[in-house]
Amino acid sequence: MTPGPRELLKNAGLRVTAPRVAVLDWLAEHPHATADAVAEGVRARLGSVSTQAVYDVLHACARTGLLRRIEPAGHPARYETRTGDNHHHLVCRVCGRTEDVDCVHGAAPCLEPSDTAGFSVDEAEVLFWGRCPDCQGP
Repeated sequence: MTPGPRELLKNAGLRVTAPRVAVLDWLAEHPHATADAVAEGVRARLGSVSTQAVYDVLHACARTGLLRRIEPAGHPARYETRTGDNHHHLVCRVCGRTEDVDCVHGAAPCLEPSDTAGFSVDEAEVLFWGRCPDCQGP
């Protein structure tokens, strides 16, 4: 059984608060949401919650690995609860719609740089860019 938001927060060493639970719940149902969309969704559930409080929750949860923050160039950062696996993303150049793409080849990281310049590489991020079905037009 998958742990719920309360257990995840406790296991991450974070206090269990209504905004934190609401953010994790809402993002589980709305992956790849922007901070503004999360704030709007959380307000619909809890009533009055400041945008700054939502940003603080997103930052704390991303810092502890409960959320993943993706930052497509030219688009606002997006957040998701799918963490700890080796997946990538498709991003629409027009509307910013973002979808998961499972990495089907290789082990994490699934890309090997030709020269690491002394870095110890532990992750590779891949963004596939294009136009979603709604933005392709006729």
